[in-house]
Amino acid sequence: MTLPSSGTITISQIVTEFGGDAPHSLSEYYRGGSYVTANNTNVPTSGAIALSDFYSAVKIIYYAATGGTITTDGDYKYHAFTGSGTFAIQTAGNAAGGTIDYMVTAGGGGAGIDNSGGGGAGGMVRVTGATKSAASYSIVIGAGGAGAINDDSSPGSQGTNSSGLSSTATGGGHGSNWNSGPGGDGGSGGGSSYSGNTPGEGVSGQGNDGGTASGDGAPGGGGGAGEAGNTDGQSDGGDGVEWLNGTTYAGGGGAGAEGLAYTPSGGDGGGGTGTNGRDSYGASTDGTVNTGGGAGGVRLHRGNNGRSGGSGIVIIRYKYQN
Repeated sequence: MTLPSSGTITISQIVTEFGGDAPHSLSEYYRGGSYVTANNTNVPTSGAIALSDFYSAVKIIYYAATGGTITTDGDYKYHAFTGSGTFAIQTAGNAAGGTIDYMVTAGGGGAGIDNSGGGGAGGMVRVTGATKSAASYSIVIGAGGAGAINDDSSPGSQGTNSSGLSSTATGGGHGSNWNSGPGGDGGSGGGSSYSGNTPGEGVSGQGNDGGTASGDGAPGGGGGAGEAGNTDGQSDGGDGVEWLNGTTYAGGGGAGAEGLAYTPSGGDGGGGTGTNGRDSYGASTDGTVNTGGGAGGVRLHRGNNGRSGGSGIVIIRYKYQN
């Protein structure tokens, strides 16, 4: 609790805030010493010291936690979960120590095998300024949706959900096959096929709709967390969103476009590359692992299964020093 900003301050109040062993003396409480944290700039580091130097003083308590792959960048610590696990907060920070920011991205949608729309990106949930108690929190990482089996009548599969810290991101919708119905709804929607099927819808706040096919054999790209499919060009996947670590996630997959001479691109953030009228299967790619990217669509499968969406990811960050 922050000390008073005016009036009387006692040595007992300083001890309660910062700790220390009896008998107590103000000389124990220089800034940067054993007890008083560096944020209290009114408290001297040496020399004369008075009770009034402690007006509005507060001890910083930072979060401390385990789980995932831990890295640091400046004053922040990051916990990245590429597989399911547990985020365990051992010490909950106070208001002076900062809050928790986190991102939950689901698995991207799979794509079809014949003039297929691109797979939709996994939903992306972003939370800043959260406060959490000291406890263990389950983290679940969703898998990417499988591509269509070697069968023109079946689409790819929806990606599976990711969850953590009371937030759930919805798996990306599948890309539509030419005769298998509309693109799948999901975190971001799958693109429609060139036969005129409708694109899938994205979840508000997590992603965007898949793109609509044009009349010239150009299916729709999968939606991304940052924009709908086709935003950057017919059959291109929608771009994802850059998170606080500087990396972009949840891009939509490009389509398998018979009527195009160029190769539809996957959206920034792991979206798979599609194929065009001069390609068949080999040019298409899966969504990138641990990005939630949607799968690239296939123009002609030549006996192969469709491409799969990328698996999801959860990343948590907090300040651990100043």
